[in-house]
Amino acid sequence: MDINHAALAALNTAFSTEFNKRLTGVETTYGRIAMTVNSTTRNQTYPKLSELGPMREWIGERFIERLEVDGFTIRNRKFEKTIGIQADDIADDQIGIYAPIVSDMGQTAAELPDDLVWEQLEKGFTTEHYDGQMFFDTDHPVVDEKGVEQSVSNFQGGAGAAWYLIDDSRVIKPLIFQDREKAKITPKTSLTDDNVFDRDEFVWGAKRRCAAGFGAWQLCYASRQALTPENYALARAAMISARGHRGRKLNLKPKLLVVSAANEGAAREILMNERDAAGATNKWRNTAELMVEGRLTL
Repeated sequence: MDINHAALAALNTAFSTEFNKRLTGVETTYGRIAMTVNSTTRNQTYPKLSELGPMREWIGERFIERLEVDGFTIRNRKFEKTIGIQADDIADDQIGIYAPIVSDMGQTAAELPDDLVWEQLEKGFTTEHYDGQMFFDTDHPVVDEKGVEQSVSNFQGGAGAAWYLIDDSRVIKPLIFQDREKAKITPKTSLTDDNVFDRDEFVWGAKRRCAAGFGAWQLCYASRQALTPENYALARAAMISARGHRGRKLNLKPKLLVVSAANEGAAREILMNERDAAGATNKWRNTAELMVEGRLTL
């Protein structure tokens, strides 16, 4: 191949097509537990996500739920992936071996939200949220209908493999994926670029700016106890009976059970078996959808 402007333009188009085709064609999982927020600044500030209750009867004046805009902040991060191809490889028509690599760049860019969101979920055991408690904690402070502070738990305790019951039926989610700049690939292929002149190398780089953070802790109940029917039942009951500020019933629906590979077998027995261990009808069958997430490590 003659290395000239037209040939390099065609190569850039081919690589861009491979990158974008894979970028938009990858199936991701983060959307089940994270809402996507399009960010416009380096740091995005969110209100405290405490008010999840229903509408109230309008008697007298409106009751204004004033959102505290300084609840918490998520700072965007910058990510890149860059490859270089020697000019001799292009001249010798070795481009075919690089097309799959560019396609894989598109896949890793598409999967970045998954990587960030599932990593953030596991940080919930050791990272504080806006109320000063760990995201998964037994002592989230709420105020009851009499104005007295109470503690609400979204953590069952334990030290084993973690599992999570999630209400994924709402627009608001337990986590946030914050998208500042969508992924794109940029070529450095001008014959006058320094990388070409100094190293006889053409470069293509992908970039994405984004971040993951915590959203509404009320919508996710975590446990590191053994995943047994008894503990599953307790976790469901805790979510379904949970109350928020001023004693409001949250009406949570634990529809999604998320586990790592370590708990897949136990989860399938609880949610899919027709009979329990004693041979009786399994009352927990189909009470939640099972999601096995390979990125979970705890």
